[in-house]
Amino acid sequence: EEIQRETAYPDGKVEKVLKNGCHLIFFPNGTWKKVGSDGKTITITFFNGDVKQIMPDQTVIYYYADAKTTHTTYTDGLEVLQFSNGQIEKHYPDGKKEITFPDQTIKSLFTDGQEESIFPDGTVVRVQRDGTKTIEFNNGQRELHTSEFKRREYPDGTVKTVYMNGQQETKYVSGRVRIKDKDGNIIMDTKL
Repeated sequence: EEIQRETAYPDGKVEKVLKNGCHLIFFPNGTWKKVGSDGKTITITFFNGDVKQIMPDQTVIYYYADAKTTHTTYTDGLEVLQFSNGQIEKHYPDGKKEITFPDQTIKSLFTDGQEESIFPDGTVVRVQRDGTKTIEFNNGQRELHTSEFKRREYPDGTVKTVYMNGQQETKYVSGRVRIKDKDGNIIMDTKL
């Protein structure tokens, strides 16, 4: 672009005004700033390689060169971080966070302390504030983990519970109940 005017300041800063209306400002430390002809689009390239862009709608995009990470802040308060490994984090104004991992697992962290992870195979894991965990598998099975037991529910209605003391209880759809001690010995079986 053709330079319309160039000004050198005593502090070492140099400003160039281009014929297209852009302003380029060069700082002594190697940082430079470009103000678009609209006066609203601003790009600052820092001496360390970081780049900050301010868009006309006031969206701010900051690229951290060393970390190869982009941090975008939207005017509604949404912040999006994109990492070099493909991980993307969204930080919502209400405090909710959503992380998409490189394997496409999506983890949501809610403001009330609950968490939800959705894995690429369709498995969904939900963790309540009290630590209770529910796992829904794509084959229709479901697990519930509490501080007292782990329970698996099968699509046919069978429910197997393993208690913290090692005792196991299996309830079948037929009504049969089988209980084993911590060593796997059957202590009750109501075969029908």
